[in-house]
Amino acid sequence: MTQEQIILFTLFGVVFGLLLWGRFRYDLVAFCALLAGVVLGVVPEKDAFSGFGHPATLVVALVLVVSAGLVRSGAVFLITRTLVDSSRALGTHIAIMGGVGGVLSAFMNNVAALALLMPVDVQTARKAGRSPGLSLMPLSFATILGGMATLIGTPPNIIIASIREDTLGAPFRMFDFAPVGGLTALAGLAFVALIGWRFIPKRDDAGSALSDLTAYLAELTVPEDSKLLSKRLAELDTQATQADVAVIGLSREGRRRYGSARNTELRAGDTLLLEGTPDALDEFRTATGLRFAEEKREERLKATGDGLDMVEVVVSETSRITGRTAERIGLNWRQGAILMGLSRNGQRITKHLRKTEIKAGDILLLLTPKDRGADITDWLGCLPLADRGLQVTADQKSWLAIGLFAGAIAASAVGLLYLPIALGIVVAAYVLTKIVPLSELYTQIEWPVVVLLGSMIPLGAALEDAGGTELIAGSLVSLTEGLPAWAILTVLMVVTMTLSDVLNNTATAIVAAPVGIHMANSLDASPDPFLMAVAVAASAAFLTPIGHKNNTLILGPGGYRFGDYWRMGLPLEILVVAVSIPSILLFWPL
Repeated sequence: MTQEQIILFTLFGVVFGLLLWGRFRYDLVAFCALLAGVVLGVVPEKDAFSGFGHPATLVVALVLVVSAGLVRSGAVFLITRTLVDSSRALGTHIAIMGGVGGVLSAFMNNVAALALLMPVDVQTARKAGRSPGLSLMPLSFATILGGMATLIGTPPNIIIASIREDTLGAPFRMFDFAPVGGLTALAGLAFVALIGWRFIPKRDDAGSALSDLTAYLAELTVPEDSKLLSKRLAELDTQATQADVAVIGLSREGRRRYGSARNTELRAGDTLLLEGTPDALDEFRTATGLRFAEEKREERLKATGDGLDMVEVVVSETSRITGRTAERIGLNWRQGAILMGLSRNGQRITKHLRKTEIKAGDILLLLTPKDRGADITDWLGCLPLADRGLQVTADQKSWLAIGLFAGAIAASAVGLLYLPIALGIVVAAYVLTKIVPLSELYTQIEWPVVVLLGSMIPLGAALEDAGGTELIAGSLVSLTEGLPAWAILTVLMVVTMTLSDVLNNTATAIVAAPVGIHMANSLDASPDPFLMAVAVAASAAFLTPIGHKNNTLILGPGGYRFGDYWRMGLPLEILVVAVSIPSILLFWPL
């Protein structure tokens, strides 16, 4: 080996060792390695930060913003609001959630898809009286599998497409991964839904890490153009159950009706009395088209045009609102906020919320103009609860968000627009139409992943330029000399999967893709089947909670231990290899 190769292999060894150790965050490790490479002279100074402008880095950042827009607009509610049915058998529930998770993760970042569906899954588990751990791991694996089917479903696919463009002059297109990744995902989803979930250890204490969310008494108003007009209150039970909201009663012309209101036909201006968590109330409002409050108050709140926030505060003895009502202190006309919900240790509230005298110890759910929650909390003299990332769904923009995204994907798929440009147009449109508030644009990007990509891409390029990947490829070719094509691809996949189970799958793809290309060149074969093998293997991280962010996300809520993952993950990885190798040889022949 040359001195340059020794330095680069040492740097990668240190990076992989530190990532395994976990003492330092992966973005810091990668960035320090990049700087060390520049100082040691193995990464040219002019290329040091080229990775931050690389198409792969840009696409990953843009996909995260687009995913946030689809969630904020309520587009995903069109699918997920039908999923919460605690009466379904566990296997049926896993099959439905896994199928939806797989489809969503094919068209949005798979981490975002899991983050969207995980609360739905946990809510269903609670209502069914079972541990969330029985269904969260299948859901995580399903979202990982679904990402294999398209270019934007998972970062490794984006990276491999970019490496192909740099090497062969053209990237993989949006659905080039579908024949192999799609078939592999379908086989994996079938295994997870029918067999895999039975391997998950059952523990009575699983899910103990989940904290109970505060349930609020809230009011939502029927607008004049509502689709609920002339329907009976009892007809809302199905939607309320799906959202996990309790419909307590009805208020009309200042008078409250409880049990007798169930057969009352709804009219414009009626106020529904509800009880539920903030997320559940927002989901129910989105599904039914109800308003937050009287029309004038809501329009005043939306006048800023930058969106809305939900804020939770605790009333103290010295708060401005203690002993007074929201209406009396002018919460709406002075601060542009609405008292959306009130929690008072289960006590019944008999007046309209805005006319209810607030007591010390009450927990208030406030609807505020964007980024004014802290100022309004200070004005009230209340204590803020820990931020739980509550968001108000802009459901009136659902179809606009879907149309913009679908148009961009279609334009990219037929070659009219380069994918980063198409996604950039979607992000700009989301900001201009306030689907994603400008103030949240950069907070939606997972910057540690951007730093990891931006740092590792120049190091990977340096390793390739120094002949390091050719050296690794030569070793693998020597190891597999005389073996048939399927065996060679299998060895490449097993090596890549092993790395991906203990390292970040993004870093694994950056290192393994050039190795696959050099193996193909050594065998005088097409690089495409080797790149496809790396793409599938880099995403197939099912043995540990550290190989993929989705597996890490469910570790606490599912009550899992480190050794729980391989029980379902090992047979799944074997199945992935068994299905993908024949598919690769069929659709991408050597």
